[in-house]
Amino acid sequence: MMQLAVEVRNLSKTFSGGRRALDNVSVRIEPGEMVALIGASGSGKSTLLRHLAGLVASDRNADGCAVSVGGRSVQAGGKLSPEVRRIRGNIGFVFQQFNLVNRLSVITNVLIGTLSRLPLWRTLLFRFPEEERRLAMAALQRVGIADWAFQRASNLSGGQQQRAAIARAMVQRAELVLADEPIASLDPEASRRVMESLAELNRADNVTVLVSLHQVQFALRYCPRTVALRDGEIVFDGPSAALTPEKLGELYGSDAEELLLGEALTPNRAPRPTKIVGFPQPADGLAVAAAS
Repeated sequence: MMQLAVEVRNLSKTFSGGRRALDNVSVRIEPGEMVALIGASGSGKSTLLRHLAGLVASDRNADGCAVSVGGRSVQAGGKLSPEVRRIRGNIGFVFQQFNLVNRLSVITNVLIGTLSRLPLWRTLLFRFPEEERRLAMAALQRVGIADWAFQRASNLSGGQQQRAAIARAMVQRAELVLADEPIASLDPEASRRVMESLAELNRADNVTVLVSLHQVQFALRYCPRTVALRDGEIVFDGPSAALTPEKLGELYGSDAEELLLGEALTPNRAPRPTKIVGFPQPADGLAVAAAS
């Protein structure tokens, strides 16, 4: 029997001050699916993704709470699995704020995706095998920015940086890619290119993709299935095509306009500040770059 790509059972998370970010969330995702996670600001999308990657632990008093990826336990009962660092090696995380090392070249940022399978000394000295370099260039070609391979990452536009992050997940050979509002600060054309890169990764490599979005039109176009959150609870899980304006109004009331208009479509809107609790260093196996 094929293992589920993602299985979440009875997940709850309460932050300081008593704010409930997730309330008894359960969801199952099959291998090879491309699923949108939508909701208004503060609905719990980012919190859910970080639990899947084992970056934060759930409430300890949550009855029967468990999170697994590819059939392997990430956390249960409010405690992270001892194997969580190894599991992260199969999870690519595309953050809203890119998380590239600006002073390094684009190809070196992409090669950071090899951290989970190369000796640490090689990555610390940037001594990447030639075969890995060829894989990195091929990944950059796939996302359309190979010409920028030897430029500093800081020279790239926001959309190009996100496509570099997707190339990093390709080089990582991630089985699951979690993308946390990857188009939130991009203009419509850059947003389209990033979503097409994610869709191509899903389609060509059969990689499971879970992408949180603040605008429903991109979910309708690229994701056959959508999971909708409101106030930390799942209020819809089904075909994206069923999310008509009337259905969104039923689910979100006055907040539906935010999802329909898509605040992220405003060019050059600065991304909302985010704090990554328990952000892993490179040795943790999650292919993300440490801050420069």
